[in-house]
This record gives sequence, structure tokens and C-alpha cells, in this order.
Amino acid sequence: MTRARGRDGGPAAPRGVDVARAAGVSQKTVSRVLNGERYVSVDVQRRVLEAADRLGYRLNNAARALASGRSRAIGVVALGTALYGPASLLLGVERAARDAGYALSVVNTLEGDQGGVGGAVQSLLERGVDGIVVSEPIDEDAEPLALEVPVLVLGAPAGTRTGERTIAAGVDSEALARAATDHLLDLGHRTVHHLAGPERWFAARDRLAGWRQALAARGREQPPVAEGDWSAASGYAAGRELAARDDLTAVFAANDDMAVGLISALTDAGLRVPQDVSVVGFDDIPLAAYVRPPLTTVRQPFDAVAHEGLRLLVHAIENPEAELPMAQGQPVELVVRSSTAPPPARAGSGPAVHHTEHPPTGEAHAPPAA
Repeated sequence: MTRARGRDGGPAAPRGVDVARAAGVSQKTVSRVLNGERYVSVDVQRRVLEAADRLGYRLNNAARALASGRSRAIGVVALGTALYGPASLLLGVERAARDAGYALSVVNTLEGDQGGVGGAVQSLLERGVDGIVVSEPIDEDAEPLALEVPVLVLGAPAGTRTGERTIAAGVDSEALARAATDHLLDLGHRTVHHLAGPERWFAARDRLAGWRQALAARGREQPPVAEGDWSAASGYAAGRELAARDDLTAVFAANDDMAVGLISALTDAGLRVPQDVSVVGFDDIPLAAYVRPPLTTVRQPFDAVAHEGLRLLVHAIENPEAELPMAQGQPVELVVRSSTAPPPARAGSGPAVHHTEHPPTGEAHAPPAA
């Protein structure tokens, strides 16, 4: 088949008619398949999608908007931060939106900006977006938002300040925190200290709750909580104070950056990790495997959360009369490295605990969350 030439002499971009010819169907059928309309057989869908993929064809978003009455745009409210977790979620949302054929419009807010989320949402609505993503939300002293477009909330309970048209997606942070704390208790530590994130963050409160649940389930003492601001510097500052405690043998930090700062402070105080103090982080940032010692942590599947959430949001946008879908749960994944070990003999008491050896940078996976 001879392809048309573009103005620059190169091959012209494939058109709907090219896909129709390659798939052996009409242009109208191609349009129906690529717009996600019903009443198209599975075989026809497969042929059209394979032909479109083979030719590198993408349905023009402007044409889609005219045909559907929608803007094909999704708005995102994100904290203006370079923290690994929120940044990774935003990147995953961007990829998922592009794969679904939607443009993305991002408005950043700052922590402590009163009404920042409400103002950002209003700005996005004025741009005519079809749906909104609220990423890594925090508490605000503001009235709940009642929105007519569906809203995807990443990292907070459904209905948070956005009314009834809300979908929640994310990991079970409490289950991940329990897994991190249980790992340390299973090694034989009498209790586990916690370095928490800022209290205004839903994520920090969930991780704090999971730590408390794990200790309570075993009847263990809950030491005073240290609080940081997610940064390595705040982890170092907290580590200086924790290092002075005589009962310190294990710490669960609410993110990996604080855990790295904590380890540095403990080392400067003359304590060895993990021989004197074991440390577990949260997130599994790329650096976690390469610090000394390599950091034991619980992994957040940021891409999986973003893609699952966007899939549900797009479904809600394109099926406005349908019941809002529920997100699938993500597995609990504990990555065991060299920053955790049984407690030193001076701190041991109680029954002996048997341990399974893991290589320094190996991975152990906890069972999926119930």
C-alpha cells in the first residue's frame, strides 16, 4: 500500500481511513472502537486496535471532544513539592492520562496555603476539565467541595472534601506500616520507635496508625513519637534525639528520606546500624538500595496506583450514569535489606526468636493485604 507524503516529503501521519482499510472495517467502526463505544464485537475491537497500533495512529483529541462534548482534559491538584512519593505519583498520573488519550492540566498548591486545594480546583473547573485528581492531600480548614465532575483522590479516604463523586485509590498505608513494624518485632525487638511525617498529611497519620496497631496487637509499649517533615534533614534532627535513648533498638521511619537522615545521625552518635539499632523506611526510593547499609523498606507501587486510579476516573468520566467503581487493593511488599537485624544482646529479653537469613540486598515479600 502506498502511503501519502507529508509536506516535508516524509510519510504523512496515518488517518482513520488507513486504520479502517487495514482492519477491514468502516471508518465509523474505527471511530466507535477508539472512542470506547459499546456494541462492537471483541474481534472487531482487536482488529482495529492492532491496526491502529501497527500504523501508529492516535485519534485526534480535538475531534474526540467535538464528537463527545467533553474536553478530553483531566485536572490535577498537586502539592508543590519535589518529595519522591508525590512526584512519582504525578509522573504516573501523567503517563496514564496520556495512554488514555487525555491531556493533563496541573495546578500546584503549597502546604499551609489556606484554601489552596479549593482555589486550585476552581481554577481547573474554569478550564473545563472532565475530571480532577487530588494527589497526596493534606488537611485544610475549609468547607468540603461539592463537584459535578468525578474526582480521583490519591492517598486519602474517599469523600475527602470533594463530595459524593469521589474515587479513592492508593496503597493501604496502615497495612504497609504494620508490615514494617511486625518485621522488627519478628526479629526480636521489644518495641519499635516511630519517626512520623507531618500530622496534617493523611499518609503520615495512616502510617502512624499502622505502627500503633502492630504494637498493640502484641501488647508492646508505644514509645513517644518523633515527628519530621519528610526530609532527610528532619530525620537527622530526630535521630540526634533518639540516639540518646537507652531503650532504642529499632525505628520505623515514615519515609525513606527521613530514614536516611536518621541512619546518618545514629552513625554520628557512635551507634551501628543494624548491630545496635535497626531501621525500616517507607517508599523504596531508588537510593534505598545503595545507602550504607542498604535500607529495609516497604515498597509503594506508584505507577500501579496511578494507572488504576486513572482507569477508574476515565470510566467515571465516560460513563456518567454508572455507579462509581472501586479501586483494587495493592499488595503489601516488604523489601528486606541490611539495615535490620535482631537486637543487641544487651537489649534482649523474653523468648528467643528464630530468624530466616536474607542476603544483604535481597527482597522478601509479605503476603498480600487482606
